[in-house]
Amino acid sequence: MIASYAIAYAATAVGFFCIDFIWLSTISTSFYRNRIGSLLLEQPNFGVAGLFYLVYVAGVVHFAVMPAVNGASWVTALVNGALLGLVAYGTYDMTNLATLKNWSVSVSVVDMMWGTALTATAATLGYFCTVWLVAKAS
Repeated sequence: MIASYAIAYAATAVGFFCIDFIWLSTISTSFYRNRIGSLLLEQPNFGVAGLFYLVYVAGVVHFAVMPAVNGASWVTALVNGALLGLVAYGTYDMTNLATLKNWSVSVSVVDMMWGTALTATAATLGYFCTVWLVAKAS
């Protein structure tokens, strides 16, 4: 059981980080800078970002990947991942809309859609990798 969690965590983390890195380093850079540039640091705080990834991936594994592995259904990973992404990213974005001056509605909408898609995809990748690697190890 612990080995399955470790495999799920590693697989989900790699998928999540790789996909998010592509998004953050290419596609979204000008989108965010054009809309909320005055709120952004020149350089992200990578320590805090790393902590977010560690904690968030643990949540994805707990709430989406392992229930899917235990139920043998990739659809569970996809749906639970999407819901978790929507709730987590929605909490961040709607809080910013409610509390920050000059926060962009379009940033919130795009970011919530991104969080939903990213988390669903990472959870599904984590599921397939875990099932494959656990079966291969057996």
